[in-house]
Amino acid sequence: MGSVEGASGGDAPVAVWGALRRPSAFLGSWWPWRCWAYLGSGAVLGYVVLVLLAALVGLGVLLSVVGIGLVLLLTAVAGVVPLGELERRRLRWVDPAPVADPHTDLGGAGAPAWLRTRLRERATWREFGYAALLGPVFGAASFGVITLVAGSAILVATPVIVWAIAPDTVMLVPGRAVADPVEGLAGTAVGLVGLVVAAYAGALLAGAQVKVARLLLGPREEDGRVLELTRSRVRLVDAFEAERRRIERDLHDGAQQQLVALSMTLGLAEMELRAVPAAAGAADLVRRGRGEAKLALEQLRDLVRGIHPQVLTDHGLAAAVAEVALRHPVPVTVDLPVPRMPEPVETTAYFTVTEALANAAKHSGASHVGVAGRVEGGRLTLTITDDGRGGADPGAGAGLAGLADRVAMLQGRLMVSSPVGGPTELRVEVPCSG
Repeated sequence: MGSVEGASGGDAPVAVWGALRRPSAFLGSWWPWRCWAYLGSGAVLGYVVLVLLAALVGLGVLLSVVGIGLVLLLTAVAGVVPLGELERRRLRWVDPAPVADPHTDLGGAGAPAWLRTRLRERATWREFGYAALLGPVFGAASFGVITLVAGSAILVATPVIVWAIAPDTVMLVPGRAVADPVEGLAGTAVGLVGLVVAAYAGALLAGAQVKVARLLLGPREEDGRVLELTRSRVRLVDAFEAERRRIERDLHDGAQQQLVALSMTLGLAEMELRAVPAAAGAADLVRRGRGEAKLALEQLRDLVRGIHPQVLTDHGLAAAVAEVALRHPVPVTVDLPVPRMPEPVETTAYFTVTEALANAAKHSGASHVGVAGRVEGGRLTLTITDDGRGGADPGAGAGLAGLADRVAMLQGRLMVSSPVGGPTELRVEVPCSG
């Protein structure tokens, strides 16, 4: 998500309103000119946006029956995202405090993933609301201020205009003709008053637009809390993964080696006892103990491999999944031409595959399972399909729910399709940035 640090919140002071507290300094500064430039450009932009939104939404509703309307409506919604970025930049004309981007950083995600994410974000719909206000509300008000500025400027220049077109008269206001430059000084005085009024009106309106822009275009306070909650969950997952790896190392280097040594010792003891005819019974007991030690060693190796397989660390996702497929009781076809990726992505993808394969072996009655994956647009897409009886319920157990939570930590998503009668398809999409 876009950084919240440095964002100007809705309660932060508005710079242009602060300048209004010093009237003499305000009128002699660049603030009125900056406000007029901001409002003038905003009026033009607002009416352009109003026309485009009205056209896209109107045509989208009318053409919805033929399928084209949805594309136009999605274009209207997605188009407000670059508008929001433009408005956050344009806001710097009248407010030095930057407004942070509230959107999720998607890195190199492709257009479909970008559009899906943006449509799910509340920030996009707040930007759409701002776009709807820009033309009819702020655009109209800004047009009024700019009209006052233009009319006042003409009045200020009345003596020059009269002098330039003399001996003809100038119609200053309806029913009031001015034929002499000195007589036009009254218009200059009125124009100066109008410019002062336009300066204050422009500052007040620009400040109001700053407040609304901060509210609708910037990150909310709750967005920051959600971000910190997400970060804390990620830290917990990372800590859990580190503990998992520590347990795996301890079992591999400790208990597993001790069982190997025990098996070798029992083998030597068996050889010694076999050489003594009276100890044949004891030799049989030692042999049985040696067999049980070998079985415990095999089970421990499977457990260590399930905690975190070394092949995943050394050779990547494709090799680790291929190794699981070779041991699986149901035939598995693997098609994973994927490169090495960050460890969190590979770990999440691996355990998603192993959980799906375990479910297929236990519950589906499948005769074949397919695992396929691709990296496109900076995202890893995994699909695990079996030809079993279907009817899987993701909410029935903690396995898939836990995987969905883990995928969500990486800004990805997990989808399960399992109609009664099959087939069952589990699909995972994860950004490769991890």
